Amino acid sequence: MSNPTLSTMPWWRQLDRYQWFVFVVASLAWLFDCLDQQLFLIARNDAITSLMPPGTGQTDIKLYGGYATSIFVIGWATGGLIFGSLGDRIGRARTLTISVLMYSVCTGLSALSTGWIDFAMFRFLTGLGVGGVFGLAVALVADTVPPSARTAALGTLQALSAVGNVTAAIIGIVIGKMVVAGNISPENSWKVIFLVGSIPALLCVFIQMRLKEPEKWVAARQAGKATGVRFGSYASMLSDPRWRKHSLFGMMLCVAGVIGLWGIGFFSPELVGDVIGNSLRQAGTSESEIAGARSYWISVNMIVQNLGSFSGMLFFTWLTQKIGRRPAFVIGYLAAMLTTIAYFQTFSGVDDIWKSGLMGFCQLGLFALFAIYLPELFPTRLRSTGTSFCYNVGRFLAASGPVTLGYLQWFLVPKDAVADQRIDALRDAASYMSVIFLLGIVAVAFLPETKDQPLPEDV
Repeated sequence: MSNPTLSTMPWWRQLDRYQWFVFVVASLAWLFDCLDQQLFLIARNDAITSLMPPGTGQTDIKLYGGYATSIFVIGWATGGLIFGSLGDRIGRARTLTISVLMYSVCTGLSALSTGWIDFAMFRFLTGLGVGGVFGLAVALVADTVPPSARTAALGTLQALSAVGNVTAAIIGIVIGKMVVAGNISPENSWKVIFLVGSIPALLCVFIQMRLKEPEKWVAARQAGKATGVRFGSYASMLSDPRWRKHSLFGMMLCVAGVIGLWGIGFFSPELVGDVIGNSLRQAGTSESEIAGARSYWISVNMIVQNLGSFSGMLFFTWLTQKIGRRPAFVIGYLAAMLTTIAYFQTFSGVDDIWKSGLMGFCQLGLFALFAIYLPELFPTRLRSTGTSFCYNVGRFLAASGPVTLGYLQWFLVPKDAVADQRIDALRDAASYMSVIFLLGIVAVAFLPETKDQPLPEDV
């Protein structure tokens, strides 16, 4: 039973020392995961340019950048399925250690790529590790903290991911300045970025030293062995009408947000780089100076986008506590669609960088709702499995987003197009794809309201 006095306290005062430790470890695992993702976005264009044959055109570079992103997202989805199920079967803490170690090591190995094929392979393996972290981290926190603190703790965990994103952008700025100063050659800058991304492997040491499995999971696992209830079973989850409905519509809910972010929103660096690079080129700036300026402003854009994201995730955490999960999702998806279209259609230079913050506020604000809502849809024996299924299986569909954006740009670019026409193609392709956010509103109509409800248990 919950303690009435405890529930009236601010959420952070409701946690004891060990619960704080679990929250910090889970948050750091997800923070470094997001750092890795953002470093890939910063380095993607330069890596593809370096690894493709000399003379490859920018349109093809962007197309293969979409391929690399899709391969990464497919690995992410596959890893989510594997590690999500393992988290319910063998424990959240143990599986989290494996997934963090995998994405850290494979990120470092990406720097050793010598061609497109091995780069894609390392991105897939990195995605496997990345995919496991979210479901494991939120299940670990949901099963550990007091029920009255769960919503705010999960929303804050997701908001802290923006710190990883901003850190990645700062790393991009520092490396960009080192390129301009001549300390790092432009063709090697992406390799340095990936090597920096391997550092989170150190986190595994702390996880292994003190992190224990949640008492709730241990008790449920023991009871399950006595009754024969299956843990981490996709067959069991999808054969039960209640959990199957939550799984399929939860997946649709996440598909809309993931495609909106990875298929559209995270291509804002391409728009910023192209717009600023084109304006500097027209002003007669040298190509070496343009490269440094593009890197700098892409990183600034990412910082602004993620400062907006941090605020948005805290806002939507507050909103869902006030008005409920379902109405918060409806507001979030509509806002994400409108701000994404506005950003891609109107961004025209450094004076418009603030618009990236507004887009991040709405797009990534949705992800705080995922962290809060998905664990509330499944029982202990399926919590990591179900959360990972919804958040990651949709990525198989979401992997089509970057490729679709690339093909839409290719289709919309006239033959012998000039730079301005290529930029307009990116603007229009991103705007057309933004209607995907409406899918989230459709999905949430078929899912239950879970505000102020206990976590579901069926054993």
